[in-house]
Amino acid sequence: MPLRVLTRVLAVICVATLATGGQAWAQSAAGYTPQVGQEGKDVVWVPTAQALVDRMLDMAKATPKDYVIDLGSGDGRTVITAAKRGIKAHGIEYNPEMVELAKHNAQAEGVADKATFIKADIFESDFSQATVLTLFLLTELNIRLRPTILTMKPGTRVVSNTFSMGDWTPDEVVQAGEGCSSFCRASLWIVPAPVEGTWQVGQSELVLEQKYQMIAGKLRTGNVIAPITNGKVTGDRIAFTAGGAQYAGVVNGNSIEGTSQAGSGETRWQATRAAK
Repeated sequence: MPLRVLTRVLAVICVATLATGGQAWAQSAAGYTPQVGQEGKDVVWVPTAQALVDRMLDMAKATPKDYVIDLGSGDGRTVITAAKRGIKAHGIEYNPEMVELAKHNAQAEGVADKATFIKADIFESDFSQATVLTLFLLTELNIRLRPTILTMKPGTRVVSNTFSMGDWTPDEVVQAGEGCSSFCRASLWIVPAPVEGTWQVGQSELVLEQKYQMIAGKLRTGNVIAPITNGKVTGDRIAFTAGGAQYAGVVNGNSIEGTSQAGSGETRWQATRAAK
């Protein structure tokens, strides 16, 4: 379906969203009141229900130690909600009137010191410093952003309202529950450390293949080859099973340190990635 047609369909479907939290935020600033379904640069504007905003921040486990960036921040509700939790938050929005509205709303909520907004194109912006990234974009736009997101610091939490990241399977999916009538699902991805390659583990060779957070491969010790099973990278944490032992470790660039367990015995292990 062409993007323009899809956005118009979304506009028709989502008018009900305004009744589930939109009105409280659609305040007039400098004579501007946004309309649900109005066209923007890449998507129409549909406010995220407040119930889902709360769930998105909850599932990201956002705390005052985090820096939240919202891509396509609209009227500012996600950024402002984070700021009211004591979190420094920033919104990137292409529509300058929306930016001014968000600033007005942040001032009205008393969080202008923590909630900031900028008029910019998300595809031309640097959001690499975020520890939590939130978005409500179409899947095709998420996929365009995906290569950039995957270069962010391992452990960065990415939360999307409704739309997926293509074949990148989410680590968690939740529903908003009461207080949300449409677009009520949120998905969480945790940016994985890049671990693909060949690693030296003592006298053994560990070969890892990676697709997003999932890993496979083999552990070779002499002539014995053990396949990797149950492999996953969660942020900078790696875990897998090989040769009857369970391995867990922390990835730090080209090194991994952790423990392996076989039966009741636990052993420390270290790995160094071989130069390409």
